[in-house]
Amino acid sequence: MGVDLNFDNATCTIIDLKGNLITIYPLPYRGLRRALHLKRLAERLQRGRPKSWRFQKWVKRARARWLRRARSILMDSAHYLAKRLVKIAEEYDAYIAFENLKKVKENNNHNDELAWEVQLWCYRRVQEFAKHKALMKGLKTIPVSPKNTSRRSPNGRPLKFVDYKTVELGGVVTSRDAIASWNIALRGLKRLRQVQRREEECEKRMRGFRVTWSPDGLAGEGMKSRPYARNPEAIKLFASI
Repeated sequence: MGVDLNFDNATCTIIDLKGNLITIYPLPYRGLRRALHLKRLAERLQRGRPKSWRFQKWVKRARARWLRRARSILMDSAHYLAKRLVKIAEEYDAYIAFENLKKVKENNNHNDELAWEVQLWCYRRVQEFAKHKALMKGLKTIPVSPKNTSRRSPNGRPLKFVDYKTVELGGVVTSRDAIASWNIALRGLKRLRQVQRREEECEKRMRGFRVTWSPDGLAGEGMKSRPYARNPEAIKLFASI
């Protein structure tokens, strides 16, 4: 299951082990938009009084109340999305593939730095909560590269961009979020196959490993009932016995 997190929705795509598409789930939510609105109100109130806001109690209380509410909304939205994603993955008994967001902030080209920081914080929270909830259900998560996930065709058909959010894939009009989640699922499947191939190769090497045990060899040192050679007192005691 590939998951693409966006500003106002999360799109997940289910594929089988052969790479065939099964279904696509859009999960809309408004928590991030509401939290950004409250955070902008707090920042606007602070900018209107750059020197005196710290000394006005009503300003500090209003700013703290808005920020506290924004954080609560983000946490609730992250828990809600993580719970829905894990429930869908449990229904299909699927691995969950997420975008690796470690270097996304350094490569962004967004003008609204405040909105991007809050948005990235929410995305990471959703991934952390989903990983924890999936672990409790016995499911696994896979990080994949987020590069060009919404710009490549997932099934080899021609991909044409209609506008910023809409694309045409082989004569079918869909959203870029669906294309991105589909590519994330395919990359997760590719990485899963690589891990399974490495495990099989490691298992074959372990099967071909043979050791001949000898009572005088190094493998049998722990089986001999003799004292430690570097302890002369123990040697004397052992000899007297």
